[in-house]
Parts: sequence; C-alpha cells; structure tokens
Amino acid sequence: MKKTVLIILLIFSLSSCDVLNQIGGAIQLSQCEYTYNSVADIQLAGINLGNGSTISLSNFASISSILTGGNLQTIPFSMTLNMDVKNPNQAAAFLNALEYAIEINEMEFTTGKMDVPLRVEPGQTAVLPLSIGVDLKNLINRYSRDRVAREMSGFLGLSSDETKVTVKLWPKLMVGNRPVKVPAPIPVVFTFGGSNP
Repeated sequence: MKKTVLIILLIFSLSSCDVLNQIGGAIQLSQCEYTYNSVADIQLAGINLGNGSTISLSNFASISSILTGGNLQTIPFSMTLNMDVKNPNQAAAFLNALEYAIEINEMEFTTGKMDVPLRVEPGQTAVLPLSIGVDLKNLINRYSRDRVAREMSGFLGLSSDETKVTVKLWPKLMVGNRPVKVPAPIPVVFTFGGSNP
C-alpha cells in the first residue's frame, strides 16, 4: 500500500514539475519580441501569388475581378504568415501548440491553430509559421464585398493603403495528455501591404 501511494505521489510530482516547466516556457514566450518576417504560398481562388511581392498584370486583373465582382460561390484564400520570435530572456521560451486569431484593420479575418512545438533558446530568434486559410466569401457575407475588397487589396499591396494586422496568440500547455489554452493572448501588431510592406 505504501509503495502504491509513493508511486502515485512520484507520478503526480513529476507531472506537476512538467506543468510548471511548461508554464515557465509560456511565460518566457510572452516576453519574446514578435515581428513580421514574410508571407509565403499565397493562393487566392486557385491563383498562385507566391510571396505576393511580384503580382503580374494578368494576376492583378484576375484578383481585382475576384475581389470586386466575381460570382464565385467560394473564394478560398490561403497563405503562410511567418513571424520572427526573438527571445531576449535568460531561459528558453517554448510551447507545445497554440491557437491564433487574426484581424485586418479590425475586421475579424480568421482563427486557427498550430500543433507543432516551438522552442526559442535564450538570445536566439526562431520563425513561427502560421498556416492560414479562409473563405473570403464568408467574410463578404459577414461584412461587405467593398470592405473585404478594400482590406485585401491593401494587404496584397494592390492599393497604397497600409493594413494593420493584429495577431493574437494563445499558447497551449499540456496538462496530462490534454492541451489547455492559456487565458490571455500574446498580442502582435504590425502594418503590412500598401506601399510599405
């Protein structure tokens, strides 16, 4: 009986240490510096825009048509948003997974999750890649075609308008075998698109 109680206490203390270690890693992560790095693999309704830095004239016309007056039932948009995470702390910053929400000029754009661990050693920088997918038709139905066209045109650099991008990150800790989302997000804000990407 004493052996069983001792084993249970040992397992509990080990899992408690692991949870405390994860909390420490999440705290370090919240104190990291986040900056925009790049976008990659941009796709809009089947049009491959690469990293969006060079949009051809034919793509420009197609994108404008899709965003302003296309009759598509769905308008799939996807990309990878890469952010630099610089750890100025004396201890490693890490997470097991995270959830995120992205706003473009205060328009709720998309939510998602990343189930790949991230670890940033002290004094180092790592890239946090967020794979984003959204149906712009849903945004058009929620807001308006004009607003979505305006915000996406600025975001893609098709207009001279700067776009404010707000990313909220919620790291997840593993408690036992269950991921638990931290209650307060890590906010990241940067401007993108327009004449100053």
